[in-house]
Amino acid sequence: MPADLVLLSARLLDPGTGGFLPHTALAAERGRISFLGDDRDARALAGPGTTVIDLRGAVVTAGFTDGHLHPVSGAERTLGVDLSACHDLDAVRAALATAVRELRPGAWLRGWGLDPNAFGTAPVSYAALGPVLDAVPALIDLFDAHSALASERALELAGVDGPRAFAQGSEIVCDAGGRPTGLLLEDAACELVEAVAPRPAEAEIRARAAEVLAAMAASGLTGGHAMDANGDSLAVYAALEADGALPLRLRIAPWCRPETDDAAVAGLIALQGTGGALWRVDGVKLFMDGTIDNGTAWLETPDCHGASRHAYWPDPQRYSRVVAALHRAGVPTATHAIGDAAVRHVLDSVEQARAGGGDGVGGTGAVRHRVEHIETVPDDTVRRFAPLGVVASMQPTHCCEFTRADHTDNWSRRLGEERAGRAFRCRDLWEAGARVVLGSDWPVAPYPPLQVMAGARHRRPADLSLPPHGPEQALTPLQALQGITVSAAWAAGEEDHAGRLAVGHRADLTALADDPLRVPDTELAGVPVVLTAVAGRVTHRAAAL
Repeated sequence: MPADLVLLSARLLDPGTGGFLPHTALAAERGRISFLGDDRDARALAGPGTTVIDLRGAVVTAGFTDGHLHPVSGAERTLGVDLSACHDLDAVRAALATAVRELRPGAWLRGWGLDPNAFGTAPVSYAALGPVLDAVPALIDLFDAHSALASERALELAGVDGPRAFAQGSEIVCDAGGRPTGLLLEDAACELVEAVAPRPAEAEIRARAAEVLAAMAASGLTGGHAMDANGDSLAVYAALEADGALPLRLRIAPWCRPETDDAAVAGLIALQGTGGALWRVDGVKLFMDGTIDNGTAWLETPDCHGASRHAYWPDPQRYSRVVAALHRAGVPTATHAIGDAAVRHVLDSVEQARAGGGDGVGGTGAVRHRVEHIETVPDDTVRRFAPLGVVASMQPTHCCEFTRADHTDNWSRRLGEERAGRAFRCRDLWEAGARVVLGSDWPVAPYPPLQVMAGARHRRPADLSLPPHGPEQALTPLQALQGITVSAAWAAGEEDHAGRLAVGHRADLTALADDPLRVPDTELAGVPVVLTAVAGRVTHRAAAL
Protein backbone atom coordinates (compact mmCIF):
# COMPACT_ATOMS: atom_id res chain seq x y z
CA MET A 1 0.00 0.00 0.00
CA PRO A 2 1.46 3.42 -0.93
CA ALA A 3 2.55 5.77 1.85
CA ASP A 4 0.49 8.84 2.67
CA LEU A 5 3.55 11.03 3.29
CA VAL A 6 7.20 10.76 2.24
CA LEU A 7 9.85 13.17 3.52
CA LEU A 8 13.19 13.21 1.72
CA SER A 9 16.63 14.80 2.26
CA ALA A 10 15.97 15.21 5.97
CA ARG A 11 18.07 15.04 9.10
CA LEU A 12 16.12 12.87 11.52
CA LEU A 13 16.58 13.85 15.18
CA ASP A 14 15.20 11.44 17.78
CA PRO A 15 14.44 13.39 20.98
CA GLY A 16 14.61 10.20 23.01
CA THR A 17 18.37 9.97 22.55
CA GLY A 18 19.23 13.43 21.27
CA GLY A 19 21.02 11.84 18.33
CA PHE A 20 20.48 11.84 14.58
CA LEU A 21 19.28 8.62 12.99
CA PRO A 22 21.43 7.12 10.20
CA HIS A 23 18.65 7.82 7.69
CA THR A 24 17.59 10.63 5.38
CA ALA A 25 13.98 9.72 4.68
CA LEU A 26 10.75 8.95 6.48
CA ALA A 27 7.42 7.58 5.29
CA ALA A 28 4.05 7.55 7.03
CA GLU A 29 1.05 5.36 6.44
CA ARG A 30 -2.30 5.36 8.26
CA GLY A 31 -1.09 7.95 10.72
CA ARG A 32 2.07 6.10 11.82
CA ILE A 33 5.71 6.17 10.79
CA SER A 34 6.04 3.18 8.50
CA PHE A 35 9.58 3.57 7.17
CA LEU A 36 12.95 5.09 8.09
CA GLY A 37 15.70 4.73 5.52
CA ASP A 38 17.31 6.33 2.47
CA ASP A 39 15.70 8.55 -0.14
CA ARG A 40 15.75 5.98 -2.94
CA ASP A 41 13.83 3.36 -0.96
CA ALA A 42 11.43 5.99 0.35
CA ARG A 43 10.59 7.19 -3.16
CA ALA A 44 9.58 3.65 -4.04
CA LEU A 45 6.87 3.81 -1.36
CA ALA A 46 5.13 6.76 -3.01
CA GLY A 47 1.95 6.35 -5.03
CA PRO A 48 -0.27 8.73 -6.97
CA GLY A 49 -1.87 10.11 -3.82
CA THR A 50 1.31 10.38 -1.72
CA THR A 51 2.55 13.77 -0.52
CA VAL A 52 6.28 13.80 -1.27
CA ILE A 53 8.38 16.65 0.13
CA ASP A 54 12.10 17.30 -0.29
CA LEU A 55 13.12 18.95 2.99
CA ARG A 56 16.53 20.05 1.70
CA GLY A 57 18.38 19.17 4.87
CA ALA A 58 15.80 20.37 7.40
CA VAL A 59 15.79 18.72 10.83
CA VAL A 60 12.76 16.50 11.49
CA THR A 61 11.91 15.55 15.03
CA ALA A 62 8.91 14.27 16.95
CA GLY A 63 6.06 16.77 16.89
CA PHE A 64 6.02 19.41 19.61
CA THR A 65 3.24 19.13 22.20
CA ASP A 66 2.32 22.06 24.43
CA GLY A 67 1.79 20.55 27.87
CA HIS A 68 -0.70 23.19 29.05
CA LEU A 69 -2.82 25.47 26.89
CA HIS A 70 -6.40 26.70 26.37
CA PRO A 71 -7.14 26.74 22.62
CA VAL A 72 -10.87 27.53 22.46
CA SER A 73 -11.42 29.48 25.68
CA GLY A 74 -8.20 31.35 24.89
CA ALA A 75 -9.42 32.09 21.38
CA GLU A 76 -12.52 33.71 22.84
CA ARG A 77 -10.58 35.51 25.58
CA THR A 78 -8.19 37.08 23.08
CA LEU A 79 -10.88 38.64 20.89
CA GLY A 80 -10.55 41.88 22.87
CA VAL A 81 -7.81 44.52 22.99
CA ASP A 82 -4.36 43.04 23.61
CA LEU A 83 -2.63 44.72 26.55
CA SER A 84 0.19 42.20 26.91
CA ALA A 85 2.79 44.59 25.50
CA CYS A 86 1.78 47.45 27.83
CA HIS A 87 4.42 47.70 30.56
CA ASP A 88 3.22 50.88 32.33
CA LEU A 89 -0.04 52.68 32.97
CA ASP A 90 0.52 55.26 30.24
CA ALA A 91 0.71 52.48 27.66
CA VAL A 92 -2.38 50.77 29.12
CA ARG A 93 -4.38 54.01 29.05
CA ALA A 94 -3.32 54.75 25.47
CA ALA A 95 -4.32 51.28 24.24
CA LEU A 96 -7.68 51.49 26.01
CA ALA A 97 -8.34 54.99 24.70
CA THR A 98 -7.78 53.79 21.14
CA ALA A 99 -10.15 50.87 21.69
CA VAL A 100 -12.81 53.12 23.27
CA ARG A 101 -12.79 55.44 20.25
CA GLU A 102 -13.65 52.48 18.03
CA LEU A 103 -16.58 51.30 20.17
CA ARG A 104 -20.20 51.72 19.21
CA PRO A 105 -22.19 53.74 21.77
CA GLY A 106 -23.07 51.50 24.72
CA ALA A 107 -20.90 48.61 23.54
CA TRP A 108 -18.70 46.66 25.92
CA LEU A 109 -14.94 46.82 25.82
CA ARG A 110 -13.06 43.57 26.44
CA GLY A 111 -9.34 43.30 26.96
CA TRP A 112 -6.74 40.75 27.98
CA GLY A 113 -3.11 40.37 29.01
CA LEU A 114 -3.07 43.19 31.59
CA ASP A 115 0.08 42.84 33.71
CA PRO A 116 -0.22 44.03 37.35
CA ASN A 117 3.41 45.18 37.11
CA ALA A 118 2.11 48.00 34.90
CA PHE A 119 0.55 49.51 38.04
CA GLY A 120 3.90 49.67 39.85
CA THR A 121 3.30 49.61 43.57
CA ALA A 122 -0.23 51.01 43.25
CA PRO A 123 -3.25 48.71 43.72
CA VAL A 124 -4.86 47.33 40.59
CA SER A 125 -8.14 49.27 40.25
CA TYR A 126 -10.27 51.02 37.66
CA ALA A 127 -9.50 54.32 39.40
CA ALA A 128 -5.81 53.94 38.53
CA LEU A 129 -6.71 54.01 34.83
CA GLY A 130 -8.14 57.51 35.10
CA PRO A 131 -11.12 58.70 33.03
CA VAL A 132 -10.42 56.52 29.99
CA LEU A 133 -13.19 54.05 30.91
CA ASP A 134 -15.68 56.55 32.34
CA ALA A 135 -19.23 55.42 31.44
CA VAL A 136 -17.80 52.52 29.39
CA PRO A 137 -18.76 48.96 30.40
CA ALA A 138 -15.41 47.20 30.33
CA LEU A 139 -14.02 43.88 31.55
CA ILE A 140 -10.29 43.32 31.20
CA ASP A 141 -8.62 40.00 31.94
CA LEU A 142 -5.36 40.21 33.79
CA PHE A 143 -2.49 38.24 32.27
CA ASP A 144 -2.89 35.27 34.63
CA ALA A 145 -6.50 34.56 33.51
CA HIS A 146 -7.42 34.22 37.20
CA SER A 147 -8.52 37.81 37.69
CA ALA A 148 -10.19 40.65 35.86
CA LEU A 149 -10.58 44.40 36.16
CA ALA A 150 -14.11 45.71 35.68
CA SER A 151 -14.96 49.34 35.03
CA GLU A 152 -17.36 51.23 37.28
CA ARG A 153 -20.10 51.00 34.65
CA ALA A 154 -19.60 47.23 34.23
CA LEU A 155 -19.91 46.72 37.99
CA GLU A 156 -23.09 48.78 37.98
CA LEU A 157 -24.64 46.72 35.18
CA ALA A 158 -23.72 43.50 37.02
CA GLY A 159 -25.17 44.72 40.31
CA VAL A 160 -21.80 44.35 42.06
CA ASP A 161 -21.77 46.96 44.80
CA GLY A 162 -19.86 45.33 47.65
CA PRO A 163 -18.18 42.20 48.96
CA ARG A 164 -19.76 38.74 48.68
CA ALA A 165 -19.09 35.26 50.00
CA PHE A 166 -18.25 32.48 47.53
CA ALA A 167 -18.08 28.68 47.64
CA GLN A 168 -14.51 28.84 46.28
CA GLY A 169 -11.48 31.05 46.85
CA SER A 170 -12.81 34.12 45.02
CA GLU A 171 -13.09 37.76 46.05
CA ILE A 172 -14.56 41.10 45.00
CA VAL A 173 -11.79 43.43 46.11
CA CYS A 174 -13.19 46.45 47.96
CA ASP A 175 -11.68 49.59 49.44
CA ALA A 176 -11.81 50.55 53.11
CA GLY A 177 -15.34 51.85 52.62
CA GLY A 178 -16.60 48.58 51.16
CA ARG A 179 -16.79 49.87 47.58
CA PRO A 180 -15.54 47.56 44.79
CA THR A 181 -12.26 48.68 43.24
CA GLY A 182 -13.00 46.78 40.06
CA LEU A 183 -10.51 43.97 40.76
CA LEU A 184 -12.19 40.55 40.69
CA LEU A 185 -10.19 37.57 41.93
CA GLU A 186 -10.82 34.04 40.62
CA ASP A 187 -13.70 32.59 38.63
CA ALA A 188 -16.75 33.05 40.84
CA ALA A 189 -16.11 36.77 41.20
CA CYS A 190 -15.25 37.28 37.53
CA GLU A 191 -18.34 35.38 36.43
CA LEU A 192 -20.62 37.97 38.07
CA VAL A 193 -19.63 40.51 35.44
CA GLU A 194 -19.06 38.02 32.62
CA ALA A 195 -22.71 36.97 33.02
CA VAL A 196 -23.95 40.38 31.85
CA ALA A 197 -21.29 41.05 29.23
CA PRO A 198 -22.24 40.01 25.68
CA ARG A 199 -20.52 36.89 24.34
CA PRO A 200 -19.26 36.49 20.77
CA ALA A 201 -21.42 34.45 18.43
CA GLU A 202 -20.65 30.74 18.14
CA ALA A 203 -19.47 31.18 14.55
CA GLU A 204 -17.07 33.92 15.60
CA ILE A 205 -15.56 31.75 18.35
CA ARG A 206 -15.17 28.83 15.97
CA ALA A 207 -13.51 31.00 13.32
CA ARG A 208 -11.15 32.51 15.88
CA ALA A 209 -10.30 29.04 17.27
CA ALA A 210 -9.52 27.80 13.75
CA GLU A 211 -7.27 30.81 13.20
CA VAL A 212 -5.43 30.24 16.49
CA LEU A 213 -4.96 26.52 15.91
CA ALA A 214 -3.60 27.10 12.40
CA ALA A 215 -1.10 29.59 13.80
CA MET A 216 -0.12 27.08 16.48
CA ALA A 217 0.58 24.50 13.77
CA ALA A 218 2.70 27.03 11.90
CA SER A 219 4.70 27.65 15.07
CA GLY A 220 5.68 23.97 15.25
CA LEU A 221 2.98 22.52 17.46
CA THR A 222 1.39 19.21 16.55
CA GLY A 223 -0.44 18.64 19.81
CA GLY A 224 -1.51 20.10 23.12
CA HIS A 225 -2.88 19.22 26.51
CA ALA A 226 -5.94 21.46 26.67
CA MET A 227 -6.67 22.31 30.29
CA ASP A 228 -10.37 23.08 30.05
CA ALA A 229 -13.54 22.14 28.21
CA ASN A 230 -15.28 25.39 29.07
CA GLY A 231 -18.23 26.73 27.14
CA ASP A 232 -18.71 25.02 23.80
CA SER A 233 -15.09 23.88 23.50
CA LEU A 234 -15.87 20.23 22.79
CA ALA A 235 -18.42 21.15 20.14
CA VAL A 236 -15.89 23.48 18.52
CA TYR A 237 -13.27 20.71 18.36
CA ALA A 238 -15.82 18.34 16.85
CA ALA A 239 -16.91 20.89 14.25
CA LEU A 240 -13.35 21.78 13.28
CA GLU A 241 -12.42 18.13 12.90
CA ALA A 242 -15.52 17.49 10.78
CA ASP A 243 -14.41 20.35 8.51
CA GLY A 244 -10.83 19.01 8.30
CA ALA A 245 -9.66 22.15 10.11
CA LEU A 246 -8.24 20.67 13.33
CA PRO A 247 -4.44 20.78 12.88
CA LEU A 248 -3.43 19.68 16.39
CA ARG A 249 -3.92 16.48 18.37
CA LEU A 250 -5.59 17.54 21.63
CA ARG A 251 -5.95 15.83 25.01
CA ILE A 252 -8.61 17.63 27.02
CA ALA A 253 -9.16 17.87 30.77
CA PRO A 254 -12.53 19.39 31.85
CA TRP A 255 -12.67 21.33 35.11
CA CYS A 256 -13.74 20.06 38.51
CA ARG A 257 -14.33 22.91 40.97
CA PRO A 258 -15.15 22.97 44.69
CA GLU A 259 -18.87 23.19 43.99
CA THR A 260 -18.77 20.02 41.84
CA ASP A 261 -20.88 17.41 43.65
CA ASP A 262 -20.56 13.62 43.51
CA ALA A 263 -23.01 13.31 40.63
CA ALA A 264 -21.04 15.82 38.59
CA VAL A 265 -17.79 13.97 39.40
CA ALA A 266 -19.45 10.80 38.07
CA GLY A 267 -20.35 12.76 34.94
CA LEU A 268 -16.71 13.75 34.46
CA ILE A 269 -15.70 10.11 34.79
CA ALA A 270 -18.29 9.10 32.19
CA LEU A 271 -16.97 11.77 29.80
CA GLN A 272 -13.51 10.19 29.67
CA GLY A 273 -12.48 8.77 26.31
CA THR A 274 -15.08 10.67 24.32
CA GLY A 275 -13.97 12.69 21.33
CA GLY A 276 -12.82 12.23 17.78
CA ALA A 277 -9.79 11.01 15.85
CA LEU A 278 -7.60 13.94 16.91
CA TRP A 279 -9.19 15.04 20.19
CA ARG A 280 -10.38 13.24 23.25
CA VAL A 281 -11.29 13.88 26.86
CA ASP A 282 -8.57 12.32 28.99
CA GLY A 283 -8.27 13.64 32.52
CA VAL A 284 -9.76 16.19 34.87
CA LYS A 285 -8.38 19.63 35.74
CA LEU A 286 -8.63 20.88 39.33
CA PHE A 287 -7.37 23.95 41.19
CA MET A 288 -5.72 23.91 44.60
CA ASP A 289 -5.00 27.64 44.68
CA GLY A 290 -5.00 30.80 42.60
CA THR A 291 -1.99 33.01 41.83
CA ILE A 292 0.77 34.70 43.77
CA ASP A 293 0.29 37.98 41.89
CA ASN A 294 -3.32 38.18 43.14
CA GLY A 295 -2.65 36.99 46.67
CA THR A 296 -4.83 33.92 46.05
CA ALA A 297 -2.10 31.25 46.06
CA TRP A 298 -1.86 28.86 49.03
CA LEU A 299 1.42 29.36 50.85
CA GLU A 300 2.77 27.73 53.99
CA THR A 301 3.14 31.23 55.43
CA PRO A 302 1.33 34.32 54.08
CA ASP A 303 2.93 36.59 51.51
CA CYS A 304 4.34 39.99 52.39
CA HIS A 305 0.83 41.50 52.23
CA GLY A 306 -0.59 38.89 54.58
CA ALA A 307 -2.40 37.22 51.66
CA SER A 308 -2.22 33.78 49.95
CA ARG A 309 -3.22 32.02 53.15
CA HIS A 310 -6.02 29.73 51.95
CA ALA A 311 -6.73 26.94 49.50
CA TYR A 312 -9.03 27.46 46.52
CA TRP A 313 -11.10 24.58 47.89
CA PRO A 314 -12.67 25.78 51.17
CA ASP A 315 -12.44 22.14 52.31
CA PRO A 316 -9.10 20.76 51.08
CA GLN A 317 -10.07 17.29 52.30
CA ARG A 318 -12.99 17.32 49.88
CA TYR A 319 -10.43 17.87 47.12
CA SER A 320 -8.49 14.84 48.40
CA ARG A 321 -11.61 12.68 48.31
CA VAL A 322 -12.37 13.75 44.74
CA VAL A 323 -8.81 12.91 43.63
CA ALA A 324 -9.17 9.49 45.28
CA ALA A 325 -12.46 8.86 43.47
CA LEU A 326 -10.96 9.84 40.13
CA HIS A 327 -7.89 7.71 40.78
CA ARG A 328 -10.02 4.64 41.55
CA ALA A 329 -11.82 5.21 38.26
CA GLY A 330 -8.48 5.38 36.40
CA VAL A 331 -8.85 9.08 35.59
CA PRO A 332 -5.64 11.15 35.59
CA THR A 333 -5.80 14.52 37.28
CA ALA A 334 -4.01 17.78 36.52
CA THR A 335 -4.09 20.17 39.46
CA HIS A 336 -3.19 23.84 39.32
CA ALA A 337 -0.95 24.33 42.36
CA ILE A 338 1.36 27.33 42.53
CA GLY A 339 2.17 27.88 46.20
CA ASP A 340 4.18 25.55 48.41
CA ALA A 341 1.21 24.57 50.60
CA ALA A 342 -0.94 23.86 47.53
CA VAL A 343 1.69 21.63 45.92
CA ARG A 344 2.24 19.78 49.18
CA HIS A 345 -1.47 19.09 49.56
CA VAL A 346 -1.76 17.79 46.00
CA LEU A 347 1.14 15.40 46.54
CA ASP A 348 -0.35 14.29 49.87
CA SER A 349 -3.66 13.63 48.13
CA VAL A 350 -2.09 11.59 45.34
CA GLU A 351 -0.10 9.59 47.88
CA GLN A 352 -3.27 8.85 49.84
CA ALA A 353 -5.15 7.93 46.65
CA ARG A 354 -2.46 5.47 45.62
CA ALA A 355 -2.38 3.93 49.09
CA GLY A 356 -6.15 3.55 49.00
CA GLY A 357 -6.22 1.43 45.87
CA GLY A 358 -5.87 1.68 42.14
CA ASP A 359 -3.18 0.58 39.77
CA GLY A 360 -0.23 2.23 41.49
CA VAL A 361 2.94 3.71 40.07
CA GLY A 362 4.79 2.12 37.20
CA GLY A 363 2.29 -0.35 35.77
CA THR A 364 1.12 -0.17 32.17
CA GLY A 365 -2.23 1.19 33.28
CA ALA A 366 -0.86 3.44 36.02
CA VAL A 367 -2.83 6.64 36.54
CA ARG A 368 -0.46 9.50 35.88
CA HIS A 369 -1.37 12.54 37.90
CA ARG A 370 0.11 15.98 37.33
CA VAL A 371 0.78 19.24 39.13
CA GLU A 372 0.55 22.39 37.02
CA HIS A 373 2.80 25.44 37.49
CA ILE A 374 4.74 24.68 40.76
CA GLU A 375 6.05 28.23 41.07
CA THR A 376 7.72 28.09 44.49
CA VAL A 377 8.47 24.94 46.50
CA PRO A 378 11.14 23.83 49.00
CA ASP A 379 13.64 21.00 48.53
CA ASP A 380 11.64 18.32 50.32
CA THR A 381 8.69 18.88 48.00
CA VAL A 382 10.89 18.70 44.89
CA ARG A 383 12.08 15.26 45.98
CA ARG A 384 8.54 13.84 46.30
CA PHE A 385 7.52 14.02 42.62
CA ALA A 386 9.57 11.13 41.25
CA PRO A 387 8.67 8.48 43.89
CA LEU A 388 4.99 9.30 43.47
CA GLY A 389 5.18 9.26 39.67
CA VAL A 390 3.62 12.74 39.55
CA VAL A 391 4.32 14.82 36.45
CA ALA A 392 5.74 18.32 36.96
CA SER A 393 4.03 20.50 34.35
CA MET A 394 6.03 23.72 34.05
CA GLN A 395 5.60 26.97 32.13
CA PRO A 396 9.09 28.55 32.02
CA THR A 397 7.96 31.63 30.11
CA HIS A 398 5.83 32.67 33.10
CA CYS A 399 9.10 33.14 34.95
CA CYS A 400 10.79 34.77 31.94
CA GLU A 401 8.05 37.26 31.09
CA PHE A 402 6.48 38.17 34.43
CA THR A 403 9.27 38.04 37.03
CA ARG A 404 12.67 39.69 37.28
CA ALA A 405 16.07 38.59 38.50
CA ASP A 406 16.31 41.59 40.84
CA HIS A 407 12.95 40.64 42.44
CA THR A 408 11.39 44.07 41.81
CA ASP A 409 8.32 42.53 40.13
CA ASN A 410 4.98 42.07 41.87
CA TRP A 411 5.35 38.25 42.12
CA SER A 412 8.74 38.47 43.81
CA ARG A 413 7.85 41.36 46.10
CA ARG A 414 4.87 39.44 47.41
CA LEU A 415 6.90 36.31 48.12
CA GLY A 416 10.00 37.92 49.60
CA GLU A 417 13.60 37.02 48.85
CA GLU A 418 13.71 33.44 50.13
CA ARG A 419 10.66 32.12 48.31
CA ALA A 420 11.28 34.20 45.16
CA GLY A 421 14.75 32.67 45.10
CA ARG A 422 13.31 29.18 44.59
CA ALA A 423 11.25 30.10 41.56
CA PHE A 424 10.15 27.72 38.80
CA ARG A 425 12.59 24.94 39.71
CA CYS A 426 12.62 23.13 36.35
CA ARG A 427 16.20 21.86 36.61
CA ASP A 428 15.92 20.74 40.24
CA LEU A 429 12.75 18.80 39.48
CA TRP A 430 14.37 17.19 36.42
CA GLU A 431 17.50 16.20 38.32
CA ALA A 432 15.37 14.80 41.15
CA GLY A 433 13.90 12.36 38.64
CA ALA A 434 10.54 14.02 37.97
CA ARG A 435 9.00 13.96 34.51
CA VAL A 436 9.05 17.64 33.53
CA VAL A 437 6.58 18.65 30.81
CA LEU A 438 6.83 22.11 29.25
CA GLY A 439 3.95 24.27 28.11
CA SER A 440 2.84 27.86 27.60
CA ASP A 441 -0.54 28.12 29.35
CA TRP A 442 -1.62 30.21 26.37
CA PRO A 443 -3.17 32.80 26.41
CA VAL A 444 -1.29 33.58 29.63
CA ALA A 445 2.03 33.41 27.72
CA PRO A 446 2.86 33.03 24.01
CA TYR A 447 2.44 29.54 22.58
CA PRO A 448 5.32 29.17 20.05
CA PRO A 449 7.11 26.05 21.31
CA LEU A 450 10.55 27.28 20.30
CA GLN A 451 10.00 30.32 22.54
CA VAL A 452 8.92 28.04 25.39
CA MET A 453 12.01 25.87 24.96
CA ALA A 454 14.24 28.94 24.65
CA GLY A 455 12.82 30.34 27.89
CA ALA A 456 13.49 27.05 29.64
CA ARG A 457 17.11 27.31 28.48
CA HIS A 458 17.95 30.99 29.04
CA ARG A 459 15.35 32.09 31.68
CA ARG A 460 15.05 35.56 30.10
CA PRO A 461 12.16 37.46 28.47
CA ALA A 462 11.69 36.92 24.76
CA ASP A 463 13.22 40.30 23.91
CA LEU A 464 16.29 39.39 26.04
CA SER A 465 16.04 42.80 27.72
CA LEU A 466 16.63 41.49 31.25
CA PRO A 467 19.17 39.17 32.88
CA PRO A 468 18.14 35.56 33.58
CA HIS A 469 15.98 34.81 36.61
CA GLY A 470 17.40 31.74 38.32
CA PRO A 471 19.90 30.66 35.64
CA GLU A 472 20.76 27.62 37.76
CA GLN A 473 17.27 26.31 36.93
CA ALA A 474 17.85 26.43 33.17
CA LEU A 475 17.34 23.20 31.26
CA THR A 476 19.85 21.83 28.79
CA PRO A 477 18.92 21.88 25.08
CA LEU A 478 18.09 18.15 25.15
CA GLN A 479 16.02 18.44 28.33
CA ALA A 480 14.02 21.31 26.81
CA LEU A 481 13.38 19.28 23.65
CA GLN A 482 12.35 16.23 25.64
CA GLY A 483 10.07 18.36 27.82
CA ILE A 484 7.92 19.14 24.80
CA THR A 485 8.12 15.70 23.14
CA VAL A 486 9.11 12.64 25.17
CA SER A 487 7.84 13.88 28.53
CA ALA A 488 4.54 15.07 27.05
CA ALA A 489 3.99 11.60 25.58
CA TRP A 490 4.81 9.96 28.92
CA ALA A 491 2.40 12.22 30.79
CA ALA A 492 -0.36 11.07 28.45
CA GLY A 493 0.58 7.40 28.82
CA GLU A 494 1.56 7.32 25.14
CA GLU A 495 5.32 6.78 25.33
CA ASP A 496 5.11 3.48 23.44
CA HIS A 497 3.74 5.16 20.30
CA ALA A 498 4.41 8.92 20.52
CA GLY A 499 7.12 11.45 21.28
CA ARG A 500 9.94 9.82 19.30
CA LEU A 501 11.01 8.98 15.75
CA ALA A 502 10.51 5.24 15.39
CA VAL A 503 8.60 2.91 13.09
CA GLY A 504 5.13 2.36 14.54
CA HIS A 505 5.09 5.70 16.35
CA ARG A 506 2.63 8.43 15.42
CA ALA A 507 3.58 10.45 12.38
CA ASP A 508 3.23 13.70 14.32
CA LEU A 509 6.29 15.60 13.09
CA THR A 510 7.95 18.99 13.32
CA ALA A 511 10.65 20.07 10.85
CA LEU A 512 13.02 22.97 11.56
CA ALA A 513 15.55 24.84 9.47
CA ASP A 514 18.29 24.13 12.02
CA ASP A 515 19.29 21.74 14.78
CA PRO A 516 17.48 22.84 17.99
CA LEU A 517 20.17 21.21 20.12
CA ARG A 518 23.00 23.28 18.62
CA VAL A 519 21.36 26.65 18.02
CA PRO A 520 22.34 29.13 20.77
CA ASP A 521 19.70 29.59 23.47
CA THR A 522 19.12 33.23 22.53
CA GLU A 523 18.55 32.36 18.84
CA LEU A 524 16.32 29.30 19.23
CA ALA A 525 13.00 31.15 19.16
CA GLY A 526 13.83 32.54 15.71
CA VAL A 527 14.54 29.22 13.98
CA PRO A 528 12.11 28.83 11.05
CA VAL A 529 9.53 26.05 11.21
CA VAL A 530 9.44 24.51 7.75
CA LEU A 531 6.81 21.81 8.22
CA THR A 532 4.43 20.21 10.68
CA ALA A 533 2.41 17.05 10.18
CA VAL A 534 -0.21 15.31 12.32
CA ALA A 535 -1.01 11.65 11.69
CA GLY A 536 0.93 11.91 8.46
CA ARG A 537 -1.12 14.87 7.19
CA VAL A 538 0.74 18.12 6.53
CA THR A 539 -0.69 20.89 8.71
CA HIS A 540 1.89 23.57 7.89
CA ARG A 541 4.35 23.88 5.03
CA ALA A 542 6.77 26.73 4.50
CA ALA A 543 6.39 28.56 1.21
CA ALA A 544 9.94 27.64 0.20
CA LEU A 545 9.15 23.91 0.15
